[in-house]
Amino acid sequence: MQDDFIKYQAQTTPHPLAMEVSHAKGSYIYDKNGKAYLDFVAGVSACSLGHSHPRIIHAVKTQLDKYLHVMVYGEYIQEPALELSKLLGKYLPAPLESTYLVNSGTEAIEGSIKLARRYTGRSEIIAAKNAYHGNTMGALSLMDYEERKTPFLPLIPNIKHITFNAEVDLNQITEQTAAVILETIQGGAGFIEPKHDYLKKVQERCNAVGSIFILDEIQPGIGRTGKLFGFENYNCQPDIVVTGKGLGGGLPIGAFTASTEMMLTLSDNPKLGHITTFGGNPVIAAAALATLKEITETDLMQKALEKEQLIRKHLQHKHIKAIRGRGLMLAAILENSELVNTVILKAQDQGLILFWLLFEPKAIRITPPLTISNEEIIKGCKMITSILDSQ
Repeated sequence: MQDDFIKYQAQTTPHPLAMEVSHAKGSYIYDKNGKAYLDFVAGVSACSLGHSHPRIIHAVKTQLDKYLHVMVYGEYIQEPALELSKLLGKYLPAPLESTYLVNSGTEAIEGSIKLARRYTGRSEIIAAKNAYHGNTMGALSLMDYEERKTPFLPLIPNIKHITFNAEVDLNQITEQTAAVILETIQGGAGFIEPKHDYLKKVQERCNAVGSIFILDEIQPGIGRTGKLFGFENYNCQPDIVVTGKGLGGGLPIGAFTASTEMMLTLSDNPKLGHITTFGGNPVIAAAALATLKEITETDLMQKALEKEQLIRKHLQHKHIKAIRGRGLMLAAILENSELVNTVILKAQDQGLILFWLLFEPKAIRITPPLTISNEEIIKGCKMITSILDSQ
């Protein structure tokens, strides 16, 4: 299978981990040899409720017996998509009530850029240095990492960059700015949290100049930081909120939500201002609805904060210089990238799944399912510290 994997399936790196997956359940992924791997990554924050959660499986099977794709997005009334959009509107602050469902977080970013430009009539977009919002051409344009952008130039024009948490840069947001787009917590940069009401100050500056404030909640959203939406931790409110990853409970989804007034600008002049064939797919929407209900109807968000403290308690080691992030969106910062590589690869050999971050080579991603047990957390942390002990 590994030879066929390399030959027939497009690769993202020269050296994929290449685990041959048999099945997955709860907090574990199993390979073809029956070996169990404790999952501290959750599909890069996507599997909010772990693997094969019974509520999600039931919702998917129930919808499969009714219908699959029937029409392009926005034409027919399909109950799973409608109920999912209604529930998102229930938990988001007014006037954020109109949701456009798409296929991925990066597509939701594309839609939010288009919406901001359409609504304001402006073109300038401001993003943060070391930001990651996806890898399609528009989302890639928001990145300031020239090494990753240069092979694909030219990208969309009129993008500026500011430093996250640097209030001095806020005067770059002007009457020319259509939107400022930020991650609520910077992911690829090393799980950097906003400080000193930074996001609120960005919001206030956007309001002052008539710009749209977009928050990328693709990773911190859907309960991972102890709140349903990460921005609830930081005393601010976006004009557009973008979700994805954990919303689907393991299936591909993205969404961007704004006021009805703003969202209506995509429906006319021109009509079909944003189009998706499979956005709002009923099976995926059913899985997302089940995921959202499970997270909001249980104590998983409160438990995420308790589990954060458990991880911090059991990941104390001389080689761990800091643990960044909030809830179950954490990054262990080590002394150097070589040690990070050693820990991640040895952990997989020993049955623990860890992963890297995009821009911070000294970081180990720790983003387990919200459903992980305390015992599983302690087990995984002990494996990490044991590996570090041998270094």
